[in-house]
Amino acid sequence: MPGSRDRPGHPDAPAQPVPDDMPRLRPVSPRKNAPPKPDLLDQAGPADRLPAHDEPAPWSRADLRKRLECLPAGHPSSLRNDLSRDKPPGPLDLLPARAADGEQGCTREAAGTPADGRDHPDRGADEPKRDYWSEVPRFLREWAEHVRDWPAERVAAAVDRSRDPAGSWRGDGNQYLSPEQHAQAKDVIARVQRAEETLTKHMAEAERTNTCGGRLEGTQFRLKGEERLKEKIAEKIEHEPSRTPAGALRQINDAIRYTFCFEPANYSDGYRDVKQRLEAGKNRMVYSENHWHHDPEYKGINTRWMTHEGEPFEVQFHTAESFHAKQQVTHNSYERLRNPLTEYDERRELRTFQRKVCYWITVPDGAAAIADCGQKGHG
Repeated sequence: MPGSRDRPGHPDAPAQPVPDDMPRLRPVSPRKNAPPKPDLLDQAGPADRLPAHDEPAPWSRADLRKRLECLPAGHPSSLRNDLSRDKPPGPLDLLPARAADGEQGCTREAAGTPADGRDHPDRGADEPKRDYWSEVPRFLREWAEHVRDWPAERVAAAVDRSRDPAGSWRGDGNQYLSPEQHAQAKDVIARVQRAEETLTKHMAEAERTNTCGGRLEGTQFRLKGEERLKEKIAEKIEHEPSRTPAGALRQINDAIRYTFCFEPANYSDGYRDVKQRLEAGKNRMVYSENHWHHDPEYKGINTRWMTHEGEPFEVQFHTAESFHAKQQVTHNSYERLRNPLTEYDERRELRTFQRKVCYWITVPDGAAAIADCGQKGHG
């Protein structure tokens, strides 16, 4: 462009000579009573600025505008600080406005993302796609912040075992078993551990023979921990003091539990495949709950079964995402929620956190249509 000020980055570049063969404009004499000429800089972009030999008067409005237009984008006074063009959108910039017809979706506060943020049509071509796995680091940072704000010691300090008799047991949630109840509880827990060995062989066979690629995950957790079993036994006795530890344990459906994981495309067929194989082994499903279609804080299908000997066990059905979320991201949140000593304000934050995580878990095709079965009961 003619004139050094029109070449950003080259302030001292000389003006380019005009070729002799270029047609020259004939000067026009100003007409009498002609309306004032509009400021060309009000209409022209940077490519149409006035030539250097026709500079505006110093400190005039046109001169000020010209100086501002020479500022780089991003400068606080630059006229080119249009976020829609010069600045890549951040995560919140991608959030669509709420639809006027009352369309409902996950809110920014609940999910930290637009309702359709997994694959937004206005997303820049170079911006990485966001999915459950890309959000995991953020979830883990948020959980670390929660633990900092709500240290576990605050709850543990509320449990006083100093006056408990020898041989008794008291859990972190202040559940209590007398010495006699505690001894009985240890005996019935040992019985469950023996029954698990036979059940695990049947589950391994279902894993080997199913036709949908289902695999057992988390088998190291197939037995609920002794401390958690004692908590559940104590809770049931507290609600029904005449119940024995053996009777309480029979009402705990997940003392033995297994998890089958499927690829999303095979999930629905895989659920039915494994269900049929367990039924063929003389096991009876007594309850199932599909959390895919109604639960904002947990995803998966939980089923409860009874062997022909009367031993209860649980089988969960997950995808890689929902299983990872359950085991690696929200497990500690769930543990705090089930603790009766957890404060109300913390519970509210925990539920919000679990909703954020579950929002990003992909629902497998057809999973939401799988029907529930039976009654939940007391387990």
